[in-house]
Amino acid sequence: MSADTTTTSRRSPWEQTRYIARRALTMEIGIWQSLYRFLFRRPRVPRGAVGFTYHKQVWTILMIFIGLSAFEIPILDLIVHRWPVVRIAFLALGIWGLTWMIGLALGFVTRPHAVGPGGIRVRNGAETDVPLAWDDVESVSLDKQADEAKAPKVTVDDQGRRTLWMRMQNETNIEVALERATSIRLPSGTETVNVVRFWVDEPRDFLAEVRKYI
Repeated sequence: MSADTTTTSRRSPWEQTRYIARRALTMEIGIWQSLYRFLFRRPRVPRGAVGFTYHKQVWTILMIFIGLSAFEIPILDLIVHRWPVVRIAFLALGIWGLTWMIGLALGFVTRPHAVGPGGIRVRNGAETDVPLAWDDVESVSLDKQADEAKAPKVTVDDQGRRTLWMRMQNETNIEVALERATSIRLPSGTETVNVVRFWVDEPRDFLAEVRKYI
């Protein structure tokens, strides 16, 4: 496998700054959208499709971070309560941070993978949504693989086949082979891939739903 091929063109400092600012804004919007969708029970699942979770492996870690974020708010408030301006600033920052963490977690809940008449949608929280139409799908199979931390997100094998890896805790268990090289829009840029690999909490149920269409 090759090194990570995502974002093949090197950005200038100005382009990198714009990219980071755009990613930050997109994530912020996604956080609040996730809160809205959870509160009003509107998961982002296409009409007629079935949603499949992928967040169980990281849920405990997310809950720990949320608990720590909630715990530190009153602790910091006790430390800086003598200075009203500082106290208000830290309180606002703490509440924003806690809300951000909750929204991040709910991004996984409100944006599950989906299988339906239009194809497969592969998600990763509020940032990544990869639509795969049935006409573009050659096969879908169960194939669990564990990789090293910080492994490349897009790899190229000896046959030139490009694979997008959407890991959860460095693992994938579903492989979707595509009929042809397909352009996919990612937060870091557009990639052309032949295979998409990702994690599903209930892979056999996922495959059973896929068999209704292919």
